[in-house]
Amino acid sequence: MLTERLYLIADLGHDITLWILIALSIFSIAFILERWLVLRAVKRNSLKVSARLRESLQANSLKEIEDIGRDRDSLEGRALSYGLRHAREHGSVGLEEIFNSYANMERPYLEKYLSFLATVGSNAPFIGLLGTVFGIMDAFRALAVTQGDPAAVMIGISKALIATAVGLMVAIPAVISYNYFQRQVKSILMSLESVRDVCLAYAKNNISGEKA
Repeated sequence: MLTERLYLIADLGHDITLWILIALSIFSIAFILERWLVLRAVKRNSLKVSARLRESLQANSLKEIEDIGRDRDSLEGRALSYGLRHAREHGSVGLEEIFNSYANMERPYLEKYLSFLATVGSNAPFIGLLGTVFGIMDAFRALAVTQGDPAAVMIGISKALIATAVGLMVAIPAVISYNYFQRQVKSILMSLESVRDVCLAYAKNNISGEKA
C-alpha cells in the first residue's frame, strides 16, 4: 500500500519539481536583473567618489573633501557627511564606529536577494535530482506495465534526466551571479573604508588643530 502511494507521488513529483524549478528560475532572473541595476548604479557613484578622493588627496584640498560630503547620491558621500558632522562636534572619538554602523546599516540593502540566489544555487540541483528520481521510478513502473518494452524505459529515463538538466541550468547562473554581486558589495564596502580613513585623517589633523 505504501509503495503504491510512493509510485503515485513519483508520477506527479517529476512534473511538480519541474514547475518548482521554473518558478525559481523566474525569481532568480528577476532578482539578478534588479541587483545588477542597483549595484551598477551604486558602483558607478562609488567610482566617481574614489576619483574625487584621489584628486583631493593629491591636491591636499580640504574643501574638496567637504564637497564630497555634500554628495547625497552616493553611499560614500552620505557616510562622509555623517562623519564630518561627528568630527566637528566630537573630534575623532567614536568616528570609526560611526562609519562601521553606517556600513552595517547599508549592507542589507546591498546584499538584498543574495541569500535567495545562494539558496537557489545550492539547492536547485538537488530539486532537479529529486525530479529525476521520481521520473526513473515512473519509468521502471512503466517497464513492468509494458512487460519489458525497453522503449518505454528509455523514454521515461530521458524524460527524468530533464529535471537534473533544468536544475543545473537554474543553479549555475544563480551561483555565478551571487559570486559576482558579492565581489561588487565587497568593493563598495572597501570604498567606504577608504572614506572612513580620509575622514579620520581630516578629523585628527584639522578638527583637532582648529580646537588647539
